Amino acid sequence: MSAFAQAAASGTARFLQTFDEPDVPGSMSGVNARLSLTPWKGGTALQIDLEGADHVYASARYKPSSPIDLSQGQVAGLILDMFNPGDESIQVSVNLSDVHGRVATRSALIPARGGGSYYYEVAGPDVSIDTGLRDTPQDWRIPATKMTWMWGERKLDRKTIAELTVVTTSMPRDRRLLIDNIRVISDPPRNEAYLSGIIDPFGQAVNRDFAEKVTSEVDLQQRAVTELDTLRNSFLPGRSKWQGWKDGPRLKATGYFRTEKVGRKWWLVDPDGYLFFATGIANIRLANTTTLTGYDFRPGTSPARENNDTTPSDSLAPKRASDVNLAGRFVTSELRSKMFTWLPRYDDPLGDHYSYVHELHSGPQKSGEAFSFYSANLERKYGDKGNASYLDDWRAVTKARMVDWGFTSYGNWLDPSFYAEPKIPYFANGWIIGPFKTVSSGDDYWGRLPDPFDPVFADRARVTARQIATEVMGSPWCVGVFIDNEKSWGRPESIEQQFGIVINTMKRSDKDSPTKAVWSKILRSKFGAIEKLNVAWGTDIKSWGALQSGVTLTDHNMRKQADYAVLMDVYVSEYFKVVKASLKEVLPNHLYMGARFATWGMTPEVRKAAAKYVDVMSYNEYREVPHKASWQILAEVDKPSIIGEFHMGAVDAGTFHPGLVFSADQKDRARQYKQYMDAVIANDFWVGAHWFQYTDSPLTGRTYDGENYNVGFVTNADIPYQPLVDAAREINRSLYTKRIGATDGD
Repeated sequence: MSAFAQAAASGTARFLQTFDEPDVPGSMSGVNARLSLTPWKGGTALQIDLEGADHVYASARYKPSSPIDLSQGQVAGLILDMFNPGDESIQVSVNLSDVHGRVATRSALIPARGGGSYYYEVAGPDVSIDTGLRDTPQDWRIPATKMTWMWGERKLDRKTIAELTVVTTSMPRDRRLLIDNIRVISDPPRNEAYLSGIIDPFGQAVNRDFAEKVTSEVDLQQRAVTELDTLRNSFLPGRSKWQGWKDGPRLKATGYFRTEKVGRKWWLVDPDGYLFFATGIANIRLANTTTLTGYDFRPGTSPARENNDTTPSDSLAPKRASDVNLAGRFVTSELRSKMFTWLPRYDDPLGDHYSYVHELHSGPQKSGEAFSFYSANLERKYGDKGNASYLDDWRAVTKARMVDWGFTSYGNWLDPSFYAEPKIPYFANGWIIGPFKTVSSGDDYWGRLPDPFDPVFADRARVTARQIATEVMGSPWCVGVFIDNEKSWGRPESIEQQFGIVINTMKRSDKDSPTKAVWSKILRSKFGAIEKLNVAWGTDIKSWGALQSGVTLTDHNMRKQADYAVLMDVYVSEYFKVVKASLKEVLPNHLYMGARFATWGMTPEVRKAAAKYVDVMSYNEYREVPHKASWQILAEVDKPSIIGEFHMGAVDAGTFHPGLVFSADQKDRARQYKQYMDAVIANDFWVGAHWFQYTDSPLTGRTYDGENYNVGFVTNADIPYQPLVDAAREINRSLYTKRIGATDGD
């Protein structure tokens, strides 16, 4: 055991694997990784050579001969030492699974030429208490870094931990990782008050210092003046009015944005006929800037939601409760209410930045009061001359930033108040919500999927399209429209996940599910006799009436899967057909940008069906880079494609969770941003990529689901992250010449 490991051991520790033997132990195995032993820190460590260049995933698994027992102590977990001898940081995901197949995932960032001890809490308050934060500050007082919670089962069977797997994802190059001293720890010393008084009046971490941290209102206002003096008020040279490539070839001008394949490369084309590539920032709005305060209003006193709304709860602009509601205000989460060192009174000038949220995705509350430190900081920064004039200042400065930073467009979820005079092109958006029937994939993370054969869905699609058209007003500055986001269409990991919509919907009655009724007719038309279907599927369905009433399907043979694919095509095609028809009826000149597929929620059948109707395929790709092995699928449909969301984050700016992709610090974020954008620009099929999002998440978690990520171009005090800004300027200056000169067609 190394001297470093001895120093790191605190609480009651028990070593499981020290790698001191002459050969790689039989408990270790690798996938797309070569394992060996190497001298390290006075001892021996496991060397993992990760084959990231050719493979999306690379991993090393520790599977002991018998399950690990973590039942001792009130608080327990695992620690391992990890070191990165290379020149680039490595995000490592650590999957723990128990004998029942439950899996939990945490991640750690191992900096270039650095590392240390990293702990994984399996039992304790960080696991058992729902705080409303995606992850919390470190509470163990030991010389080790907390691994950040990502996803999975919070409560594993702590007596039967079966295996630990270290995974890397979507790396652009091979990398090397060293691991040593896998050990159990129980009842480490803890900071019991780790969630009390952690947020200052500006929404920042109390006990953290960083370059962007605001110390007073005077400091905030002075920073604003300094920034305004440096913002360039002119567009980059060689750009058209629409930020297309004026120095490049000129194609047919239609007065609106369109797409065209030029040689091997897909492009957007601006209204004047110049080639256009979309770079920019998504989610420039005040929605998602609020955080739950721990207060709610008693029944009958909470603010009512408007009927016939076209906007889901998480996308609504903050709206303050009226004074008549205040008598019913009470503490519903003492834990959350104590996180803040300051919140204004409702009659305080900054009391207007409270709001009320009716529906939440997850967290300790079902509804409740929220507060936006970001909008409060805007008022502190610019002052209020009446009618929330600070928002006019915010829009003006945001537009100036986009010009100065060199972006060609705004991304999705731009506040419609920008539409009238955007300065650069934008993408509009909408959601289809309402009382239509739904179907399930069995993995409905954000919610169930719509049943597009329900006539109510088509009605609501038209309502949404008309609302978007009212906001866009036919403007040629609008490139196109995204509708919906990250629906759980299915996953390719298994047949049950890939065809989950079919398998789950087939259980339902035709009377209950319009989609199921359509499928029943298709199957009856194809097979005629139920006996023929039974032969093909290997089933024993008694009659067509029995099938119409609902059947449970197992043993998914190849002929079944082929029919599942047909049924999926019918379902997905109807969704995109209905949405496209609704949009083109009111916005015939604007591009339909699709539904922004999450890479964890799409299948080949879904992509193929969508491609028949969308003008541009859209994907949200949260990886270090869009790996060439993952995105060979773009050639399958040969359509212009855009990345609607990506980001990187670090914790050096006082946040408790970096985000979905980890960086070592703000400089590393900038490096990773350039690396990601270079990969997008070099690919023939991509026509743009938008960063998510403009501001950091609230430190105590965004209201809807607790995300508390360092993903902004600006902090919650509206201070830009200069390394990231400089990286964007560099990318945007050379955007078109780099795109036209790129030769990577993968």
